[in-house]
Amino acid sequence: MELTGIHVPLITPFAADGTVALDALAVLAAELLEAGAAGLVALGTTGEPAALSEDERWAVVETAAAACAARRALLTVGAHGGDTRSTAESLAALGKRVPQAAAALVTVPAFLRPGEAGTVAHFRALAGSSPLPLVVYHIPYRTGQQLSAAALLELAALDGVAGVKYATGGVDQTAVELLAAAPADFAVLTGEDAFLSPLLALGAAGGILASAHLATARFVELTEAWQAGDAARARALGHRLTGLALAAFAAPNPTVIKGVLHAQGRIPTPDVRLPLLPAGEAEVEAALKLVSGLDH
Repeated sequence: MELTGIHVPLITPFAADGTVALDALAVLAAELLEAGAAGLVALGTTGEPAALSEDERWAVVETAAAACAARRALLTVGAHGGDTRSTAESLAALGKRVPQAAAALVTVPAFLRPGEAGTVAHFRALAGSSPLPLVVYHIPYRTGQQLSAAALLELAALDGVAGVKYATGGVDQTAVELLAAAPADFAVLTGEDAFLSPLLALGAAGGILASAHLATARFVELTEAWQAGDAARARALGHRLTGLALAAFAAPNPTVIKGVLHAQGRIPTPDVRLPLLPAGEAEVEAALKLVSGLDH
């Protein structure tokens, strides 16, 4: 398993009656993979998993799994839990229900702030029992837990930990240190859409990017340009995609992305579930304009 390239964390489309629009999700998943995405992530934050019932969550996972299986793409699934034991139970259930998944995305323990030693112990315990390789989701502005490069490298050395979704809000010293010293078999994937290009330039393997819903082939092109050493092409395209990524997050994720997908006729409604509210018309129009301008 190589966690490289662009992986799209799927939105969950809703029908006009509020139910999950699984048919639209299946079509969207196929479109993303056919446009070059290396894989899909089901039940990431972009998919609003906390607002879904258990049955809805499994239906989303099964739909994404079918799309990935048909195209030999990688499927990563978010595993959730408030503590180590409940997260381990989530991973065990995932291994039984979706054994073809390539990896599980597991967030650094949120809100508790267990410290670096506690965080490493958490993932050591999970990796020891998980039926799937783990991708650590490091997003300290949501979890409240900062991790140093040393702690991340300790996680990278654990058997059963395949990579990290790195989302600290920028290109920081920790990212530079991590990319300089990470093992060859440990994938550093950015979760910050606007910082994909510079992190690829530093050696990141790819990204898990919500805004890649809107220009999948272009994000794939950017990744391939950096990997090929074509810096001139990568810089020019990277600047354009940075603007789109910023516009896609002008309102809480995934509201702008859903608004654009709906405007394009790709999902039946732009609806989200509370406590999220739909993005404003101006925010959607700004992102839509940037998407349209990528081909000119």
